[in-house]
Amino acid sequence: MEIGSSPLFSAEVLAYTNTGIITGTGGGDGDKFYWFQDMEDGVKRSRNNEFMDLHSSISLFDDEMKHEQLQWFTDSDQGRGAVFESNYSETNDYFDQIQSHYTEIDEFDDSRKKRARKSSSPVSVPATEDSGPSQSGGTGRRLWVKDRSKDWWEKCNHPDFPDEEFKRAFRMNKSTFDMICKELESTVMKKNTTLRDAIPVRQRVAVCIWRLATGEPLRMVSKRFGLGISTCHKLVLEVCAAIKTVLMPKYVQWPDENKLTKAKSEFESVTGIPNVAGAIYTTHVPIIAPKSNAAAYLNKKQSEKTQKQSYSITLQGIVDPTGVFTDVSIGWPGSMSNEQIFEKSAFHQSAVKGQVKGVWVVGSKGYPLMDWVLVPYAHQNLTWTQHAFNEKIEEIEKMGKEAFARLKGRWSCLQKRAEVKLQELPAVLGACCVLHNICELRNEEMEPELKIEISDDEVVPENNLRSMVAVQARDYIAHNLLHHGLAGTGFLW
Repeated sequence: MEIGSSPLFSAEVLAYTNTGIITGTGGGDGDKFYWFQDMEDGVKRSRNNEFMDLHSSISLFDDEMKHEQLQWFTDSDQGRGAVFESNYSETNDYFDQIQSHYTEIDEFDDSRKKRARKSSSPVSVPATEDSGPSQSGGTGRRLWVKDRSKDWWEKCNHPDFPDEEFKRAFRMNKSTFDMICKELESTVMKKNTTLRDAIPVRQRVAVCIWRLATGEPLRMVSKRFGLGISTCHKLVLEVCAAIKTVLMPKYVQWPDENKLTKAKSEFESVTGIPNVAGAIYTTHVPIIAPKSNAAAYLNKKQSEKTQKQSYSITLQGIVDPTGVFTDVSIGWPGSMSNEQIFEKSAFHQSAVKGQVKGVWVVGSKGYPLMDWVLVPYAHQNLTWTQHAFNEKIEEIEKMGKEAFARLKGRWSCLQKRAEVKLQELPAVLGACCVLHNICELRNEEMEPELKIEISDDEVVPENNLRSMVAVQARDYIAHNLLHHGLAGTGFLW
């Protein structure tokens, strides 16, 4: 619309630019005034602020016109009053057009939003839709989430799903899985919200166990269970933490007197060595190089083998004759030796305080000989007696090593570089130890294809003889093993 020069518009006029509303100087009769250059640009700006500016301008113009009208009527200038009436009518028509244009913009904006919803509907579905007010008093709300297939999990979770296939997938029978879900239900269960239904307990536990069992990347776990990647990662950590908190005190504990007597009897029947409570072993779990203090986690022996830098954290455990963990020490850096890790363990601290008496734990050459740790002879040129003793010690070591091989074979995530933060990794490893114990106690046999062999390099301590009493006790045991046998000797140090 073109507006000619007149007393009302000879001062400043408004121009609409890409940065909003600015002021500019008026021109002559040929000046033109354009309020909207681009409809799309108008949609993107704040219409409320613009309309308020326009309203202020209208009020200002209205006041000026009333003032001039009064002045003109006072001066009895009928001709000027006629001009004023004409301009005033023209101005009203102009702002009516502005209001109409804003209405068109609103309608265009609504239409565009509707088209956007329609275009997104094939890949999204409403998770929850409330037809009435919510519990908080608001109106019904809708949350749009990506539609993912849960067919695989629903098939596994069906009562008719074969137990053999379920065990192959989750490393345990349905009955064992159900027991774990029941034990964890009060801890991991979440309540439904107005936006979405909570993930069921069985699916939460299944995501965690599947991830530990297969070591499958999170993006594949996400597709398999029909959940988001971040959701799967969160579920794994939450369930692992629950297992460590709820189940570890129950399933990983030092044996009481009755169980200890039984363990000593079983070890002695196999090797002839009395008073053995367990076999101790330390394994390494590969990790991604940490951003800080990476040197502490460098596994030197493994790095020398592979000719590239390898990083790890350690898992030390004591196992009974059945391969069940009775003590674990988790999370120490991979650069530490078995001796250093053992000295930092809770078991060592309890033994130093005198809480471990009359029993041995049997370890490899990487551990020192102590009053409660029995290790093989490590020097050269062994005698027949010492060689025979070492063979019996190796049998006990093998029992511990096989338990760790079943642990890593059953929970394949321990064979791959961990994808969780260092501070979260001990809970994951602890959960694997707990689940291992549950499977061992419930006689869950491993599939043959899952069995692996493990080998962890050890460093012999510089001072591997810490107690002269232990030296004498070991010599006595070795002598009786070869010449007299230990049945009925009852030797204690």
